[in-house]
Amino acid sequence: MKAILCNKLGLPEDLVLQEIEQPTPQSTEVLIRVHACGLNFPDTLIIQGKYQFKPDLPFSPGSDIAGVIMAIGSEVKHLKVGDEVLAITPWGGLSELMVIEESRVFPKLKEMDFTIAASFMMTYATSYHALKDRAELKKGETLLVLGASGGVGITAIELGKLMGATVIAAASTDKKLAVCKSKGADHLVNYSTENLKERVKELTGGRGVDVVYDPVGGDYSEAALRATAWKGRFLVVGFAAGSIPRIPLNLALLKGCSIVGVFTGAFTVREKEKSIANSQQLLKWYQKGRIQPYLHAVYPLSETAKALREIMDRKAMGKIVISMQ
Repeated sequence: MKAILCNKLGLPEDLVLQEIEQPTPQSTEVLIRVHACGLNFPDTLIIQGKYQFKPDLPFSPGSDIAGVIMAIGSEVKHLKVGDEVLAITPWGGLSELMVIEESRVFPKLKEMDFTIAASFMMTYATSYHALKDRAELKKGETLLVLGASGGVGITAIELGKLMGATVIAAASTDKKLAVCKSKGADHLVNYSTENLKERVKELTGGRGVDVVYDPVGGDYSEAALRATAWKGRFLVVGFAAGSIPRIPLNLALLKGCSIVGVFTGAFTVREKEKSIANSQQLLKWYQKGRIQPYLHAVYPLSETAKALREIMDRKAMGKIVISMQ
């Protein structure tokens, strides 16, 4: 079978497409023929050795998959051969076949094609866990989303609106902000041409925002934290800008605010029942047409490096999916 392999830590261009041995599922695992794999920003970090998970070399990146079950382990109960499924995995998705623990696998909705299914779970699960479990976002509150046109950013806009918040989307270009507007953002901030803190304060009548959703890091984190309201919650989601900001902790004291970490990968392992319930809710919302993934592009497996480079260079708006077909 074919797979994209990271044989040495490096950039997307260092990845190779090669033949590898077909895996065999253990007792609690299933073997999936992967039809599509959604890419996420952590995929660009894990191949450089910069992510929280550091798999042994060689490994295949890719964490959001959709496909068909080809074989099951002896202890697998709720899945069977032939089921169409979607799954979340720390790595391993960019291969024609992969094994994964049954607890990470969910039945695919019939109305979802494989491309949409592979673009769904990771980003929505991250944003829903962040807003619901970590920020406890309430109806009527104001949410600021940084990097709002990215994969997780767009889902934060959608879910924030669905949960009753007023959403301020911040991004680096007017083109990206137009996408945010189409997904329901109430206010737009171009932080390459506007002062983020001052503009957010202006939009909130000087009060500041209740929740900041930050998957970017870098130079904008402190400005966003300074734009929070009393008892605000600042969600640390990721560092797409490439640098981890050093936050003056006196800001947390002065604002009575909380700086809250969001680590969805650990949440799915440590709190499985809550994670599964969140996933089921997200699928119900999709069925009702309340949420819909935004696709930037679909690439073949052979062009994985090009696709990851687009994400790494922050050119992607929404999700990029690799199709195995």
